[in-house]
Amino acid sequence: MIRVVLVDDQALVRAGIRGLLDLTDDIRVIAEGTNGEEALSLVASLAPDLLLLDIRMPVMSGIQVVQALNTSKMLLPIILLTTFDDDEALLQGMHAGAKGFLLKDISPERLADGIRHVAKGDSLFLPALTKSIVDRLALFTDNESDDYAETPTKRELEILRLLASGWNNREIANAIGTTEGTVKNHVSNLLSKLGVRDRTRAVLKAVQQGWI
Repeated sequence: MIRVVLVDDQALVRAGIRGLLDLTDDIRVIAEGTNGEEALSLVASLAPDLLLLDIRMPVMSGIQVVQALNTSKMLLPIILLTTFDDDEALLQGMHAGAKGFLLKDISPERLADGIRHVAKGDSLFLPALTKSIVDRLALFTDNESDDYAETPTKRELEILRLLASGWNNREIANAIGTTEGTVKNHVSNLLSKLGVRDRTRAVLKAVQQGWI
């Protein structure tokens, strides 16, 4: 069971998200908070598996919470939520150590899948990642190789485009008519070819190279 702490200053938003997650078999909201200070207190006392955190809140913003958790060595998997595309918040969240960024109008299925991915260590900044900030994300790839062993194959480029749209392995497998295990192998090969650590950076490099 993935134990989630949900922090948002709007009661209706919290109720809606909790209701959606209660429909899943493997995700439960174990506590709710209304501001950043409560988020820090709940994380310290409950040690949840994941923190679902609104960006715009009173007392402390979501970004400030991530920064505080990082400084205190209490950083856990965190997904930041917002009601609108916010390039600056996405950059700040990535830099502070958040692992995901989702819009609040995301479908219930994508929300649940996003929580599952981030809880197991993946990053989830797509499709919130916008082309307008790709060039500004160089600081996140400075330590990675600018070289790659070979150009991705036609199938790998197809998978890169689907990754850029925020699709998970199962959705990609269904779309291209293969197995989830095969998709995982393709993604692993892509990371190796591009010299990057995760899917977000793979998509960034693909955009920078003009492949997608």
